Order: sequence, then C-alpha cells, then structure tokens
Amino acid sequence: MKELDFGDAVGYHYDAFPPSNLKYSELLKPLGRAAEALARFDQMLKNMHNSEFLIAPLRNQEAVLSSRMEGTVSTLDEVLQYEADHDGEIEEGGNYRSDVVETFLYQRTIKYAQKAIEDGTPISDWLIRGLHQQLLMHGRGSVKNPGKYKDEQNYLVDKIRKKVLFIPISQEKLQDGLDSFFEYVENSEDQSIIKSAIAHVEFEAIHPFKDGNGRIGRVLITLMLWKSGLISSPHFYVSGYFEENKELYIDKMKNVSKDNDWTDWCKFFLEAVEKQAIKNLKIAEEIKNLYDEMKEIFRENLSSKYHDKALDFVFTNPIFRNTKFINNSGIPTSTAYGFIKALLEDGLLRIVEEAAGSRPALYSFEPLMRIVRV
Repeated sequence: MKELDFGDAVGYHYDAFPPSNLKYSELLKPLGRAAEALARFDQMLKNMHNSEFLIAPLRNQEAVLSSRMEGTVSTLDEVLQYEADHDGEIEEGGNYRSDVVETFLYQRTIKYAQKAIEDGTPISDWLIRGLHQQLLMHGRGSVKNPGKYKDEQNYLVDKIRKKVLFIPISQEKLQDGLDSFFEYVENSEDQSIIKSAIAHVEFEAIHPFKDGNGRIGRVLITLMLWKSGLISSPHFYVSGYFEENKELYIDKMKNVSKDNDWTDWCKFFLEAVEKQAIKNLKIAEEIKNLYDEMKEIFRENLSSKYHDKALDFVFTNPIFRNTKFINNSGIPTSTAYGFIKALLEDGLLRIVEEAAGSRPALYSFEPLMRIVRV
C-alpha cells in the first residue's frame, strides 16, 4: 500500500484560537449584506401560516448536499422514496444503497438537533456526541465509534493521490481544543454570523471524530444562528453554496491554519450566507407560489371539503405510497382513492412504482419535485 504523502500538509493552528486579528473594518459591508439577506428569508418563513411545506424540502436538500460533500452521493428522489417506505425508521440492507441510508440518517440528525435545542439543550459536548451517535448509528458509519471522540491522530486525505491535505488537532490536545471551542460558543460576544463562521472552521480544524465531522459542523451553523436569535426557526441551510464552491471552501478553511487568515475565511462565510439566503428565498417563493396555484386547482378538480388536507399532504410528502396517503392524510378512504385517481389524470402525480402484490404504488408530486430537485 502506498504511504501517505505529508509534503504539503497544513497542520492545526495551535494557540491561535480564538482569533485576535480579525479585521472588522473589512467585514462590515459583507456582514450587512449577509444579515439583510438572512432577515428577508427568515421574514418569509415567519409570515407563513404553515411553513413546514417550505421547510421540509430545504431540510432534505441540505441532507443531500452536505452528504454529497463527503462523497455520499444520493438524489433527493432516492431519500424521499426511502422515507416513504420506512416512515422514519432505519432498515439495514434491503433495496436501497448505503449512500441513501446515510443521507437519510443525516436528515434525521438535523431533526434531532433541532428538537434538542427546542428542548433547551445547550450547544455542548453532550449534544455534539449525541448528534454524532445519530448520524453514524447504522451502516458504514457504525464501525467508526458513533458518539465517541477520536482516539488517535486523524488526517484529511486526498484518497486518490494519498496526499495529506490537513492534520487536525492532535489526540493529546483534543480535550483542550474542545474546551476552548465550547467556551467560545457559550461566551464569545462576537457578532452572531461572525461567531458561527469562526466556530464552524474551528470545529472542522479540531476534527474530533473519526468520521462525520463535516456534516456535524454544518449542522452547528444552523443551530448557532438560531440560538443567537438571528433566525426565528432552525431552518437556514448553507451547504448548497459550500458544495458549489467546494474547493474554495476547503482552501479558505486551510488558510486559517496555514496563514492565520481568519478574516478572509469570514468574508467567504458571509458571502455564502448572503448568496444561500437569496437562493433559499427564491426557492421558498417558488414553493409558496406553487402552493397558492395548486390550492385553486385542488379546490376545482377535487371538489371536496378535504382538498386542503390533500394539498398539505403532497407538499410535505412529495413522494409517497398510497397507503400513507390513505392512513395519514385525514381523508376518508374512498375519497382518498378518488383523489389519487384525479391527480393522476390531471398529470400532477407521476407513478414511480406500480403496485405489485401487497406492495402499494409509489407516487411523486412532480410540480414540487421539479422545484426542489438537486
């Protein structure tokens, strides 16, 4: 086996956290743009009487894109099909690829994190390890010590060329690094978005687990923005921008350790928040406009007092089996069957899988899926 090449590896920035050299004068304008874009997105969510049908697609997109950054490749359709078949439960083996199961686990970890914060759990050692336990509890990750910190030095490696790109904090210094990290998260008076930027890059540089560090670190961004009160609900996700600019994202983080350049990293992070907030707002507006359009169509075509229940169901479950629609939508069985038939005839539903034996048919609500596919 070819030995690892450490030639150009960047090492962790000992004794440089938290940073004392931030150039706030260079951050004021990008900070203002990021805060404004984030506020516009958050305001739209606050104005919705039921924002779950906006939130669920964005949360699912985040799971797909953040996992993709770690080499776990799945589509939104695959993840939603898995969810339709398992209703929140994890099944080993079966017909689904391990990448799909891992992405679904990440989606579930996001929900777990949000529930923990809602219940008053601080961003702490206990929470971080709990998220890691959720993320790696099944599949390939289950052999990588779920919920436990690393017990030996780890590296970020270009697996093809066997080149070490980054050497995280050493095992001997890990606890000191984590103590400083949680002290910063709890007590720093830095502006909230700047604080999230610095905490994110520090967590990635510490790299406390054998696997899953990137995904946990990106969940923390949302949790910190929410805890600070900058967003009113934990539903702003930024992995889309990071995935589109992956090489730059990695380089900017490495330069924190290589050149002590925290300011340039913060500029990149602020641009990511601004651009992603604008994109998320556009997607949310498209979903809301589609919802309003479909509300009229469902009312006219279904001719039933249950049309709103059908509409809300397909927006929160855009890929579903007809048994779930019948059992969970709150619509009488005969009416539900009639709705599915009418929606198929109108071209609003697509058959993903025909019914076979005891296995019910699988449907996709295509108007929404066309907006949210990544």
